Amino acid sequence: MNGGVEVNGEPEWEAVSLATYECRLVPGLLQCEPYVRVVFGNRIPPLSDEQVEAQSVARMERQYVLHERPNTSFSFVMDEHVVRRRLGGAEVTRMQLDHMLACAQLRNVEVQIMPMESEVHAGLGGPLASLETADGRRLAYSEGQQTGQLIADPKEAAILHRRYATLRAQALSPWDSVSLLERIRGEL
Repeated sequence: MNGGVEVNGEPEWEAVSLATYECRLVPGLLQCEPYVRVVFGNRIPPLSDEQVEAQSVARMERQYVLHERPNTSFSFVMDEHVVRRRLGGAEVTRMQLDHMLACAQLRNVEVQIMPMESEVHAGLGGPLASLETADGRRLAYSEGQQTGQLIADPKEAAILHRRYATLRAQALSPWDSVSLLERIRGEL
């Protein structure tokens, strides 16, 4: 669909924390430009060259939030198969891994990998995003094939927030995740 769970608009810019779980693709905020172009180039029905370009530019511009909001915590958990998938080929995969490793070095960004051999997994319901605003409001976002849903109901958002917290506990630590990404990069 869009290559990562995205909470568009003002709530994302107001967030003091944004947490994303992805089981399909590298989250949009962590995608390098060649990977972005492959993602949009694989859309069904196909996008025109102009649409691919416009979507790619918009995705890359959105990534400034990682640098423009140094006081916002960004947490990403993704399944190991997502980073092992050679979407676009080995060279694009190398560039994508390098980009994620660079993002993981930012003080406000944590990247965690859910190992394939894990026997427990709180994210079987699919991708999700959870964010918290400065006034303590929690919002969540859930996405499917053709739809996405912003969840503002505090009880429903709290459920997804707890689910994400469990995913973080089940995934490799940020340090072990970086080591795994480096090993995968070295295997290419």
